[in-house]
Amino acid sequence: MRQRIEVAREAILSAGSLIRETFGREISGQVEEKDRNDFVTQSDRLSEKMISETLLRAFPEIGILGEENAERMDDDEYWIIDPLDGTTNFIHGYPSIGLSVALVRESEVVLGLVFDPLREELFEASRGCGAFCNKRKIHVSGAGSLQESLLGTGFPFKAQQHLESYIESFKELFSSCRGVRRAGAAVLDLSHVAAGRLDGFWELHLKPWDMAAGALLVREAGGLVTDLFGGSSFLSAGNIVAGNRSIHGKMLETTERVFDREKVADLACDLIDM
Repeated sequence: MRQRIEVAREAILSAGSLIRETFGREISGQVEEKDRNDFVTQSDRLSEKMISETLLRAFPEIGILGEENAERMDDDEYWIIDPLDGTTNFIHGYPSIGLSVALVRESEVVLGLVFDPLREELFEASRGCGAFCNKRKIHVSGAGSLQESLLGTGFPFKAQQHLESYIESFKELFSSCRGVRRAGAAVLDLSHVAAGRLDGFWELHLKPWDMAAGALLVREAGGLVTDLFGGSSFLSAGNIVAGNRSIHGKMLETTERVFDREKVADLACDLIDM
């Protein structure tokens, strides 16, 4: 595992340097809209290429599931890559972007790294070994009530048919906590839950690369991660609730009541079976 960590660290830091160098530059003509409100830039593709080549050079036998190269993975061991989370932020020069690399082994995420290239913060976790930021151990917050918590979320801009339910969950949680932040990069939001900067986070219509590394970070930092209904298949369900052990349960009381399980099921991501 140590060799895998070292190579993954090299890959994500190198790609992060590229992203940092290109952040804030004029990128007109380099943006493609894959779907409504779903963009990809040349930097996304170059970053994924850099990460993939580094991983494949060291471990040619391990498959790769990348955001810009999404293929179903049936191998016992494979990487999940998000080369640039927060692409819309990147396009507009809004300083909330991140990269992530996770390793799945026998349907379990066993290694996760998230890099914030603008703050130069590297979050790392391996199963059973804790979570770290720049090699300093991190832990979820100690908040015991929603009234003393700061939550993070993501708007369902790709699934606006669920907007009413989402707004209802937002209203309930917003009225119960100190504040809600929406920064636009789920990999960073989950990392900040792991570091105790946010007490909880919820979002729907996510893909495995948005969640895999961050979810392991939260768990290894002492928190809980489930889908909107308390289940463990959040990576394939495409929705997530994460937080410390107190706040997570209180958030679930809202999401389980507000969202319709059958309606949300149509968002399930079938890229991988986890």
